[in-house]
Amino acid sequence: MARVTVEDCLRQVENRFALVHLAVRRVLQLRKGATPLIDAPKNKEVVIALREIAAGKVTPQNILELEAREDQNGELMRRRRIASTSEEIQEVMEESAPSGSLEESMEEAVAEGQGEKDEDAE
Repeated sequence: MARVTVEDCLRQVENRFALVHLAVRRVLQLRKGATPLIDAPKNKEVVIALREIAAGKVTPQNILELEAREDQNGELMRRRRIASTSEEIQEVMEESAPSGSLEESMEEAVAEGQGEKDEDAE
């Protein structure tokens, strides 16, 4: 697609005021990590948003649906990250935990210490 123009976008949106609000909302979604609806890998978020509006993929009617969908995807990703982090923490704790209970470990340490005292006394 060549340059995107305001006229291209105004074919999809009622007026310039609505266009600005729609574009801003979509840019914020893209900056939060929303998936672009068009293939424009080297464009900035503003240009991607305007291209999506001109293509009719982002409209005043579906902008909230797109936002809700991205929020749900973001929440799922956050939960997966938390779950993986929790699993990693659990693994580290299990690896670093001494075999047996803490009380058993302390009793062994005390017994070893008494054995050393007995050897020193002789």
